[in-house]
Amino acid sequence: MHARQLVACALAALSLAAAGCSEEEADKSSVDLQKQAEQSAGEGSEAPAGAESMPKTAGEPGKKPTITVPEGGTPPTELEIEDIVEGKGAAAKKGSKLSVNYVGVAYSTGEEFDTSFGRGPFELELGRGMVIPGWDQGLEGMKAGGRRQLTIPAELAYGAQGQPPAIGPNETLVFAIDLLSVK
Repeated sequence: MHARQLVACALAALSLAAAGCSEEEADKSSVDLQKQAEQSAGEGSEAPAGAESMPKTAGEPGKKPTITVPEGGTPPTELEIEDIVEGKGAAAKKGSKLSVNYVGVAYSTGEEFDTSFGRGPFELELGRGMVIPGWDQGLEGMKAGGRRQLTIPAELAYGAQGQPPAIGPNETLVFAIDLLSVK
């Protein structure tokens, strides 16, 4: 439990006790407040099924993120989209011109194969086949200012041929993408 949750629970228990509630009622209210705090913070008391085998993106938006892929994890067979930070700007749609920064790693090894951080933003037109299908599908609806993690199965990436030497055959890819602008 995080410090702010402990403080919220303690304050709730004290205020209920001062109001004449029984210890049992105070404990129940404290637990309810804790659950509400966890839900509003996006931290359920239990991890979603399979969460331990999901890649994780860490770091502040605007700075190069790190992507951790669990060892021995089973790659997904469908595109997985996770908003790490929801943007507040315009939403990307087919035909939008996007400016992004990204990091890409191979699911099988966790090794970085490409990044635009330090080199300058990458420009693309969404839905025009300028990028792998996983990007065209996975960036749609993302808002400017956001960071999104895409876990892309080989069929929506480079398939059986791969992209030698950096990306092997049938490789699942994980990207952390910062959407800088939508035009």
